[in-house]
Amino acid sequence: MNLEQKLQEMKRRDQLAQEGGGSERRERQHKEGKMSARERIDFLLDESTFEETDRFVTHRANDFGMAEQKYYGDGFITGYGRIDGRLVFVFAQDFTVFGGSLSETNAAKIVKIMEMAARVGAPMIGLNDSGGARIQEGVVSLAGYADIFLRNTLYSGVVPQLSAIMGPCAGGAVYSPAITDFIVMVNNTSYMFITGPDVIKTVMHEDVTKEQLGGAQTHNETSGVAHFLAHDDAECLSMLRELLSFIPSNNLDDPPRKPCTDPVDRADAALDTIVPPQSNLPYDIKDVIRAVIDDGYFFEVHEHYAKNIVVGFARMDGRSVGIVANQPAFLAGTLDINASVKGARFVRFCDCFNIPLITFEDVPGFLPGTTQEYGGIIRHGAKLLFAFAEATVPKLTVITRKAYGGAYCVMASKHIRTDVNYAWPTAEIAVMGPEGAVDIVYRRELERAKNRDELRTQKIDEFRDRFANPYVAAERGYVDAVIQPRDTRKKLIQALEMLQTKRDKNPPKKHGNMPL
Repeated sequence: MNLEQKLQEMKRRDQLAQEGGGSERRERQHKEGKMSARERIDFLLDESTFEETDRFVTHRANDFGMAEQKYYGDGFITGYGRIDGRLVFVFAQDFTVFGGSLSETNAAKIVKIMEMAARVGAPMIGLNDSGGARIQEGVVSLAGYADIFLRNTLYSGVVPQLSAIMGPCAGGAVYSPAITDFIVMVNNTSYMFITGPDVIKTVMHEDVTKEQLGGAQTHNETSGVAHFLAHDDAECLSMLRELLSFIPSNNLDDPPRKPCTDPVDRADAALDTIVPPQSNLPYDIKDVIRAVIDDGYFFEVHEHYAKNIVVGFARMDGRSVGIVANQPAFLAGTLDINASVKGARFVRFCDCFNIPLITFEDVPGFLPGTTQEYGGIIRHGAKLLFAFAEATVPKLTVITRKAYGGAYCVMASKHIRTDVNYAWPTAEIAVMGPEGAVDIVYRRELERAKNRDELRTQKIDEFRDRFANPYVAAERGYVDAVIQPRDTRKKLIQALEMLQTKRDKNPPKKHGNMPL
């Protein structure tokens, strides 16, 4: 065989790998509103930057007629490319080949690029669209999943790991995305669950659809498994690109910095009156966030889940920051189980990857009730406390209104190593609200009083004047400064500039024992 013939043979095999399961199956994907695996990679990456690896890998199974069914690549496309010029590694499951099922060989392809991503310090992105483990291969396909889970765990906090669920993801397949940092799901075409509707009906006698059980809406709003909801493949892939613009390539790098045209000393007079004069009235904390950050652009994470806390990415003078904020417009901004876990997970991600944290605090306390207590609010609330206390990145807090009780301590207070703590003049920092405090402190006096309501109102006003303000905390140095709300942006950017060279560390240990 001469060189020309050898080149022709290479091109023939290239074409076979390119075809995957064939045009008919790809067309079926298109009719379902889904891109093909290669189209997804081309859309995600910068143009003409994808370099494929292990293109000619085939499975080694011989049972159940598998010896006669071999496809180059074996249903997974793996390789590396660029997003905004930055190196990333990516795999895409091709549903047109054996339903994108995981085999011994295509699992090895994923493991190979995961290890390379960790070695060179580049993000890892998985585009999931798979029927699960390849049944014909038995336990070796399960072993392949475990090999991937191990790398997900070892490289957690080393390089960012992002997952897009763009089709089915069931059984053991869900655990790799669950370990990764962020999950994007596509509405109406993707789902995740441990056991499917048929098994649930047989075992539990419950009727449920795939969408109800594990669709994108379910995991974004109810379970909190997913962080982002996309309406189609294109939006999903665009979200991944946008997300990467806020985070560094690895745990030794700083986040990317973008040019900023928004004046660093921009004042917003609307902030001076955004907090209602009555402390029991709500306002939208997102209005505060957008007024302070660069160009008002907030990339929210977990938008549809645990809405009483808001988390997401923004920029301050071009620098990436993580925002954590109580939301008084939902459940009065109380901390409950879901909000605590949501906040803790986000705080730990930012700490892993050197992203400063800014906390906007307006919290009346933890949500009361038997449901919360029986559900373990003590343990789950401690997760958020643990995460903030453990974090060594620059930490800044702005108390806009309420900061009561243990929730004051938890929300990045000075006492758990927050670097700079500001309060607005509207801040109320105390053990509890004036009403509750008066009912306890003056209980006997109120019981004896003939004019009980009048006396109670008087005591509440006295308590509010004496304690429900930022100055007692400021006198003790628990708050570094009481600032005019309109100056919040300037103050935060100045503090971030000062903290650029911050160095802090935790005591030497294998790892802490977070209250999981």
